[in-house]
Amino acid sequence: MSESDQSILLDTSVLIDFAEVQSALPEEADASISAISLAELAAGIHSSKDPVRQAERQLQFRWVVQSFEPLVFDAETAHVYGSLAFLVQQIGRKPRGRVADLQIAATAVQHALPLYTRNPDDFKGLGPLLNVIPV
Repeated sequence: MSESDQSILLDTSVLIDFAEVQSALPEEADASISAISLAELAAGIHSSKDPVRQAERQLQFRWVVQSFEPLVFDAETAHVYGSLAFLVQQIGRKPRGRVADLQIAATAVQHALPLYTRNPDDFKGLGPLLNVIPV
């Protein structure tokens, strides 16, 4: 597969810091996002009490919606999520605080996409199933 044919999934952390990390992404990659990332970004708009920060986050959310087609979290992806939650438990981590991360990881696994992230430690223990690319 040439780099121009490469498909990748961007974690929410990459979307938040996109201007900083864009140069670390494969230039011609077909980048997708998980619908879960949209949910995280939408929640982030309202998590700040600063109206300026809320406006910045609203603009960022709109840019992401216009720039990327989200992959859905469907029944098959939910099944993959269950397997990933089990893997996390097997290494002594609790999946409860990692629900969104595991749902994004499940989306990557379901679609056989490498996951580009600023937070590779969030995906510890998923190595056998998930290709995590730190940026």
